[in-house]
Amino acid sequence: MRSCFLFYLILISWQAFAQSGLIQGKVTASKKAVEFVGIKNGNRQVAVTDSNGYYRINELTEGTYILNVTAVGYEDATKTIHLLGNDTLTVNFDLKASSKQLREVVVSGTMKEVSRLDSPVPVEVYTPTFFKKNPTACIFDALQNVNGVRPQVNCNICNTGDIHINGLEGPYTMVTIDGMPIVSSLSTVYGLSGIPNSLIDRIEIVKGPASSLYGSEAVGGLINIITKKTGTAPTFSADVFSTTWGELNTDVGFKLGSGKSAFLTGINYFTYQNPIDKNHDSFTDVTQQHRISFFEKWSLQRKENRLFNLAGRYFYEDRWGGEMGWNRSYRGGNVLYGESIYTSRWELLGNYQLPLKERIIYSFSYNDHHQNSAYGLTPFVATQRIAFNQLVWDKKIKKHDLLAGTALRYTYYDDNTSASRGANAQTKNVWLPGIFVQDDISVHPKHNILFGLRYDYNSNHGNIMTPRFAWKWKMNDYNVLRLNAGTGFRVVNLFTEDHAALTGAREVVILEDLKPEKSYNLNLNFNTTIARESHSPANLELSAWYTYFNNRIVADYETDVNKIIYDNLRGYAVSRGVSANLDLSFAHAIKLITGFTLMDVSTIDNVAGNKTKERQMLTEPWMGTWALTIPIKKNKLSFDYTGNIYGPMRLPLMENDPRPGKSPVWSLQNVQLTYNYRQFELYGGVKNILNFTPNKGLPYLIAGADKPFDDGFDPTYVYAPNQGIRGFLGVRVNVKR
Repeated sequence: MRSCFLFYLILISWQAFAQSGLIQGKVTASKKAVEFVGIKNGNRQVAVTDSNGYYRINELTEGTYILNVTAVGYEDATKTIHLLGNDTLTVNFDLKASSKQLREVVVSGTMKEVSRLDSPVPVEVYTPTFFKKNPTACIFDALQNVNGVRPQVNCNICNTGDIHINGLEGPYTMVTIDGMPIVSSLSTVYGLSGIPNSLIDRIEIVKGPASSLYGSEAVGGLINIITKKTGTAPTFSADVFSTTWGELNTDVGFKLGSGKSAFLTGINYFTYQNPIDKNHDSFTDVTQQHRISFFEKWSLQRKENRLFNLAGRYFYEDRWGGEMGWNRSYRGGNVLYGESIYTSRWELLGNYQLPLKERIIYSFSYNDHHQNSAYGLTPFVATQRIAFNQLVWDKKIKKHDLLAGTALRYTYYDDNTSASRGANAQTKNVWLPGIFVQDDISVHPKHNILFGLRYDYNSNHGNIMTPRFAWKWKMNDYNVLRLNAGTGFRVVNLFTEDHAALTGAREVVILEDLKPEKSYNLNLNFNTTIARESHSPANLELSAWYTYFNNRIVADYETDVNKIIYDNLRGYAVSRGVSANLDLSFAHAIKLITGFTLMDVSTIDNVAGNKTKERQMLTEPWMGTWALTIPIKKNKLSFDYTGNIYGPMRLPLMENDPRPGKSPVWSLQNVQLTYNYRQFELYGGVKNILNFTPNKGLPYLIAGADKPFDDGFDPTYVYAPNQGIRGFLGVRVNVKR
């Protein structure tokens, strides 16, 4: 009996000892719940609010906890809690609307996590909420509503394209996933399709050279796609929509596991199998497509909150465009003209924080891209493999925020064109080792100066140095002035340049060994809050830039209409302009995001002392974008009106061409109505409500469409999508728990 009593006392004592504390509460803003927001204790995330704004932190030991809540569009909120024994405490947070999303965490400007307010480099951030205002099947199309960024369609038949930033063409833009150079060179044309939207946390855009940190291809700017963290990702999400043209896009994401190990899976499937010829040229207006992409991300929670993430993606696409009635039996033949492209691609990327006292992170990526295409009678078979390794040391010493690293990039490229064959063929194996260092110095509470330097050795082009300088003046929490200066470089990726040659009868001619381009850039950025009231903030961002290019690679379409002649410019090129972004919030939660860019992108050819200035082809002198959201809360509805407008651009012409040499002013505008009910959204609307297509008012759009296998056939006279007005209807579901 005495032993039983002793056992009972031990059991009670053990239970009392094992009991732990609990902190719970709700996160609100203006008395409304803030859903799916991460809550951190120090640097470690410990909870996420549910769809009603509630959170719960279990199994806490006695001690002091510093809880921090960071949410997009709101000021940070921090509370210190002293927990005694097995207390149950209720701690609520009431967030205040941020005057500007300057407190969002960004990584693209300095390769480390800092708030936008503290970043010496201007970084624009776009969340999935922004892109939902005009739902699209891929990131390429989604960027059409970002000021200063334009998706450029390069072919009327295969509808491939690239991304222009401030007028500079696709080869000048680096696209990364979680900071890793996944999309580049050959895959720039197709790589922005098929990234599952369900796994995208945000997209960060840096306009202007970023070569001192990211190396080649970041001359014009950087688009960094940040995927969701396993701790904040929903348990299940789905987004399915279809259009009246017969397009169907399905995007599904789900999370498995929790605690120390979690897996995120994203699947995207897009299909369009409805040949349409509304411009009556006997060719499909839009390519027929089957596209599927699988994305998997694994995160492991380690001691002291050290990083370990591993992700992979597989992408396959089958697309074709051409004469109506074309099918696979005509592929590569001369009966009916068609452009058929099979793309198979897989990627692996990850980062691992070394188990050291110092913060040292090893990052890596690898991608394998294979393409088998037929452009009429012209076959194109290409393989590209890129391996990337990087080691970064992040250290703070008093007023110095240091970043130093080393990188090694290996590129293998081979195809059956002049890029890999002939006297001026590129080397198949290119090594690019490099080292870089950056010091962000807090010289004054309101002033920061950043110095950066990168050295690379290209196995083809030798030594390359890219210095960088930035100055940030934080006048107060509402006004920030930034000055950035630096250089950029771009080595030759000929496939990106000569893709137009594959789609027509033009011959590629390379006059000499192409040298790498070098750019010198100056950028001034001012961000201010016009209205500081929490319920009606208004924010204005102004930028001005000037970029000077040496050895600019120029494609000459006009000297010989049957050729595309590539050479380094005997002179220089300039990209300069100003832009403004305005973010307004009105009463009743009405919101307007609008922007305007004015730019001049020109080449100055210097032959025998005679200077000739010419505007870059397929580059608009000005552009504007807008997105207006009007909530109708009583009926759980919201209305979105989005659009863009572009100035006239110079177009490639054939000999004795009756088509105009400049495009008209053109605009794509869309409307959408969304119904919200708990975890579901039903949305629908109309795209391209003005029914604009580039063929209107022209005798023809495709040159030589009646004889596609003869000289004179050319589908590169294109600046806008061929797809006219269409309706769409879709549904979204988001389950957090």
